Amino acid sequence: MGIEVNFEGKIALITGASSGLGARFAKVLAQAGAQVVLASRRTERLKELRAEIEADGGAAHVVALDVTDYASIKSAIAHAETEAGAIDILVNNSGVSTTQRLVDVTPEDYAFVMDTNLRGSFFVAQETAKRMIARAKGDPKKQHRIINIASMAGLHVLPQIGVYCMSKAGMVHMTKAMAVEWGKYGINTNAICPGYISTEINEDYFASEQGKKLIEMLPHKRPGKPEDLDGLLLLLAGEDAHFINGAIISADGGMTAL
Repeated sequence: MGIEVNFEGKIALITGASSGLGARFAKVLAQAGAQVVLASRRTERLKELRAEIEADGGAAHVVALDVTDYASIKSAIAHAETEAGAIDILVNNSGVSTTQRLVDVTPEDYAFVMDTNLRGSFFVAQETAKRMIARAKGDPKKQHRIINIASMAGLHVLPQIGVYCMSKAGMVHMTKAMAVEWGKYGINTNAICPGYISTEINEDYFASEQGKKLIEMLPHKRPGKPEDLDGLLLLLAGEDAHFINGAIISADGGMTAL
């Protein structure tokens, strides 16, 4: 017996796809045969990623999306389905953070994080789910997948990024609420909680003295790599995950076990 990874005929929308984990998720799903819809504000970066995917034999589309703008969310998802077809898989990945003590957080800082990480993620999932539910009513056997990219910081509070932790903890419960309400429509909603993952955004930090001290605290003595999440992504996005719903899965090298 074995699990077959084949996403031919599937349409996957990935938010925050212009860099980091979002770009990796898009490449992995495209390599597995899905048509991917790349969404973010930085459309020039998305066009470069689309060219990479197409050069590797995949299929990709680009849509402009600002998750802090409700009208942009509705427009982007409508555009995605017009361009590529009905969305089967949503990877809800957009996220931002600030670094400061809670006593220094301004209303603007709070809104910056919460509007993207929690409010934006909710309404992207809601708009996508509305369309998934409508299709499920016509075809009860239809299966859909929503994968929310939360964080170990939603399970384990870390210093200096308290608002980020709060937003990701909200996403954890958001995932469970969606799983309960939408499961009857064949929509499985789960969350991946990555730990420290080295990307182009933070690789300089991990090379610094402070970053090296942090690495020494980790069970594996190294940060994760984007490809460390590939297997989990493919599992949760695939047909074999039909009974996985409302799961909050850490992929943090054991950080939350400390």
